[in-house]
Amino acid sequence: MGTNKKIAVLSGKGGTGKTLVSVNLATAEANSYYVDCDVEEPNGHLYFNPQICEEKAVSVLIPKVNHELCTGCKECVNFCKFNALAFGEKVILFKEICHSCGGCALVCSVKAITETEKMVGIVNIGVSDQVKTVGGMMNTGEASGIPIIKNILEYIKDKSGYVFIDCPPGSACIVMESIKDADYCILVAEPTIFGAHNLAMVYELVRLFDKPCGVVLNKCTDGHNPSEEFCKEKSIEILVKIPFDMELGELNSNGKIAVRENYKNKELFYSLLTKVKEAVE
Repeated sequence: MGTNKKIAVLSGKGGTGKTLVSVNLATAEANSYYVDCDVEEPNGHLYFNPQICEEKAVSVLIPKVNHELCTGCKECVNFCKFNALAFGEKVILFKEICHSCGGCALVCSVKAITETEKMVGIVNIGVSDQVKTVGGMMNTGEASGIPIIKNILEYIKDKSGYVFIDCPPGSACIVMESIKDADYCILVAEPTIFGAHNLAMVYELVRLFDKPCGVVLNKCTDGHNPSEEFCKEKSIEILVKIPFDMELGELNSNGKIAVRENYKNKELFYSLLTKVKEAVE
């Protein structure tokens, strides 16, 4: 079994620079894994353009009701806290909001409920130069991407080397699933009041999971930086300050990875990688 170090990259909202940091760190570290857990809107593949080696479907179990056996007792309806079951003339299932907990089948005393598979998305494994990529895509209309994220993280569990996890934005359940096995968390923040608010949100999350962490301040200018003030107030290490830079913004918007290009400040990402590896080791 391989040994790896999982580095989760989080931000309180989209567009902060989470993927920018993730793809550059994965590229700077030879023979690493880039893992895109933002299964609702994955975009890491736009940077790596990987050669897909394997693609597999992800399924969950949802209830199937035998109406001939059903007595209309409504125990399953009363049990379901997600309101995925209702009762009219017979039990009605709303597949889109079923969370596949299996509880309805357990509480059915006449065994009228069994379970059947439902495809919720895909996972793909690829390669781009020395970086191995793992990502997924949730089917439109699904209630949760957690089954896909679990499948992704199960795949990398026994791999060797550094694993950089590009988390979904925010601090919801899918983010918790993405960081629960992480060895270190990088919090990416913008230099605004709103950025500091979002940084506080994800900082509370990593504290809840008791994860060591550091902050990357992105789009920095010479002006007032509330996110930097928050870090100083909470004694959080600032790993690197990435300047507001039109060249980097243009590279990023064109799906280019700065450390693969002749970018003037690409040593920032190598410096960040060194600090993260020191913190993890």
